[in-house]
Amino acid sequence: MNARARVWRGRRAVAAGAVATVLAVAGPLTVPTAAADPGPAAGRQDRHRSGDGTDGTRRHGAGDAVGVDDRTDRRNDSGPGKGTARRHRSAPVKGPVLAAAADAAGMPTGDGVQRSLDQAVHDPALGTLDFAVADATTGRLLHGSGENTPATPASTTKLATAVAALALIPPTTRIATTVVRGGAPGSITLVGGGDPTLTVLPADQVRIGGQPVDADTAPASLADLAARTAAALKAAGTTTVRLGYDTSLYTGPLLHPEHDATNIAAVTPLMIDEGRIDPKSPDEAPARVFDPAGQAAAAFADRLRAEGVTVDGAPAQTTAPAGAPTIAEVRSPTVPRLVERLLTTSDNTLAEAVARQAAIAAKRPASFEGASAATLQALTTLGVPTAGVVLNDGSGLSRKNLVPPITLTELLARAAAPDHPELRPVLTGLPVAGFTGTLVNRFGARSGAAEAAGIVRAKTGTLAGVVTLAGTVVDADGRVLVFALMSRTNGGDARGAVDRIVARIAACGCH
Repeated sequence: MNARARVWRGRRAVAAGAVATVLAVAGPLTVPTAAADPGPAAGRQDRHRSGDGTDGTRRHGAGDAVGVDDRTDRRNDSGPGKGTARRHRSAPVKGPVLAAAADAAGMPTGDGVQRSLDQAVHDPALGTLDFAVADATTGRLLHGSGENTPATPASTTKLATAVAALALIPPTTRIATTVVRGGAPGSITLVGGGDPTLTVLPADQVRIGGQPVDADTAPASLADLAARTAAALKAAGTTTVRLGYDTSLYTGPLLHPEHDATNIAAVTPLMIDEGRIDPKSPDEAPARVFDPAGQAAAAFADRLRAEGVTVDGAPAQTTAPAGAPTIAEVRSPTVPRLVERLLTTSDNTLAEAVARQAAIAAKRPASFEGASAATLQALTTLGVPTAGVVLNDGSGLSRKNLVPPITLTELLARAAAPDHPELRPVLTGLPVAGFTGTLVNRFGARSGAAEAAGIVRAKTGTLAGVVTLAGTVVDADGRVLVFALMSRTNGGDARGAVDRIVARIAACGCH
């Protein structure tokens, strides 16, 4: 690449960051003439996925057989990561960016997009491809094929979950884990409010996607809850208690139909560190405990004892009395921060928890069925087309989910719309190509899509025979487009082929 091309790429990368910043403050969907970084967490040192080359291509080795049901992006796009090295990649340098909004002469056209993509969308590795490309500012469909055909979305389902949660839940909402007085004298009850990120770790040991947390993203602390509870009990003259725990907030099945105790935990409103056996595990699909609620209650009892409170016997599952006085509580980060986290890392356990918060806000049962119904209701209210949409979960692990590409592009367009600033965390939570989350090891130097690194933000989706990608891209004129690509294939590098399509959009003026 010559010096001029390198400068052009650097400007394009910075432009993408500028657009992300503009979107975050509900500005117009054009690239401003200002310097900016490529969005939150650019340059993060995400773990390198076992079996991946630094060029972003997939290499199969022992333990990574072709045709195995990968199930989720947490395994596929970030990888199991056991014993693997972290990949370091610098963020684009700040500097001048592209000129502001393209005028009418620079507007992309359907014919222009079609000419640019004609060869890429016919790559045999894609198998059957349904897709849609639209203008983010106007929402106008520019080009597509099978855009109204329902297809398996895999983890791009999380876009629907995120939009529904942000539409239904006030942005300042935090999920509480509470200790209340029990029904019997001397008893207390630990009540799960649906926060799977509650942690046993000190804040300086918590990592999300391999990175430290800050004041906005730090999860609630079980140790803090125990300390507050102990202080309140001692102030009331109580030093011995019996401990119960309440998981009655959720209804329906405890286990996802695709539960494997790694990609997703049992879905319960009380857990610590998302049910991990090892809370410090860097694995994207870590081993999970069989009983997350029981684990959380036992850990809480241990911490009460460390605070000088005697806990008689083992914690027992119970239901807190209605209106029981609160002794202490801790609260999660706000729902928008949780949404960003679940999108960036493709967190299945957190996605199911957030989906249930949406169900509660919609006054539906906090279950797989209730959360799916609440999501569809929210999308309909927003005017997102839902014809053919079938949802069975909030994470996308279900192969029975069906979503047309046009629905995904409409979700992204709504998130970018100036009249829906509450939905902006959908965009700021999307992984940045080549830099963060489940896209950290894609769009590499030898991928054929490297020019799109840093200027694409997208949600990945992968199941056996299914590869999806939906997000935003800045074209050659600085116009922001939204896209959804949904491939069904039995072989070949479909993921690389999908990335190359997006790179063609990025390189296109598309007039």
